[in-house]
Amino acid sequence: MKKETKTKIEETFRVTGENLLKKVNELIKEGNVRKVTIKDKNGKILVDFPLTLGVVGAAIAPVLAAIGAIAALIGECTISVERENRV
Repeated sequence: MKKETKTKIEETFRVTGENLLKKVNELIKEGNVRKVTIKDKNGKILVDFPLTLGVVGAAIAPVLAAIGAIAALIGECTISVERENRV
């Protein structure tokens, strides 16, 4: 019987404000994302939220609304994503 090992992988994406919500939705649908951090172009953290198994639909709606509001106010931002990779 093999033991399952989990490793964390971090990725960073640069997006414009108008594409921010779309990209976050894509990442959430992938399913292996554990944490999302959104920073402005100066590196200041604007939003930092964990995604745990089972967090879907109505539970994530307030976070997406906040991201939509941020997207309307900023030009460019960075999304840092922490993924869980099972080996």
